[in-house]
Amino acid sequence: MHFFALIIGLAIGCIIHCLRSGRNPYWILPILVFPLVGSLAYLLVEVAPGLGQRRAVRMAKQAAVETIDPDRDVRAAREALATTDTAANRIWLADALADQANWSEAAIHYLLALEKAPLGDRATQLKLARACLEMGNATEARRLVETLPETGSAAERDRAGLLLARALAELGETDAAIALFAEIGERMPGAEAQCRQAGLLLEQGRDDEAVAPLEEVARRVKRLDRFELKREREMYDWAERTLAELRARGL
Repeated sequence: MHFFALIIGLAIGCIIHCLRSGRNPYWILPILVFPLVGSLAYLLVEVAPGLGQRRAVRMAKQAAVETIDPDRDVRAAREALATTDTAANRIWLADALADQANWSEAAIHYLLALEKAPLGDRATQLKLARACLEMGNATEARRLVETLPETGSAAERDRAGLLLARALAELGETDAAIALFAEIGERMPGAEAQCRQAGLLLEQGRDDEAVAPLEEVARRVKRLDRFELKREREMYDWAERTLAELRARGL
C-alpha cells in the first residue's frame, strides 16, 4: 500500500514539474498510464540533464525513450528524409531501422545512400554488408566487405574482418572462418570473435579445440563493463554454460 502511494506521489510530482518547468506535455500521458516507468523515464530524461555526459545516464535515457516510444528515431528519420533526400538522412533512417532489426528496409536505404556518395563511403558499405548478412545474403555481404575502400584504422579493418568471418562461416568456408575469428579475436575488445570461433569448432565436432577460446571468453568477461555484458548477455551466458559442460566431460 505504501509503495503504491509512493508511486502515485512520484507520478504527481513529475506531472507538476513537467507543467511548471515548461517541459514537453507529451510526458503526461505515459506518466499517467505507466506511473512507475513513465516517472522514472521522465526523471532520467528531463530532470537529470546535468548528468547527461555520463555513460550510464546516457544509456538509461536511451532505454527509457525506447521503452516509451520505440519508433521515435524511425519516425524522426522518415520525416527528415521526406524533407530532404540526402545521404545523411538515408543513413539515419537505415541505422534506426537496423536498430529494430528491420534489415531488409535498412539495406535499401544504405544502398541509396551509397549511390549518393560517388567516392565511396566505407562505413556505410560495411553497414550494408551487415544488413545483407543478417538478411541471409552472405555472398553479397562477402563481396561488399572484400571491396571496401582502404582504411588506415586497424580497428575498422578488424570490424570488417569479423563480418567477413561471419560471412565465410555462412558460406560453409568453416576453416577459413575459424582462422579469421582466431586472428581477429587477439586484437578486438570484447569476446564475440572467440564465441563465434568456439561455436564453429563445436559444430565441427572439435570440442577439445573449443575449450581454449571459451576460456578466453571467461577471462575477458571479468573485465567487461556492465553495459557490454548486458548487451551480449545471451552470448556470454552460452559461453559460460558450454565451457562448464566441456569441463564436466574432462576436456
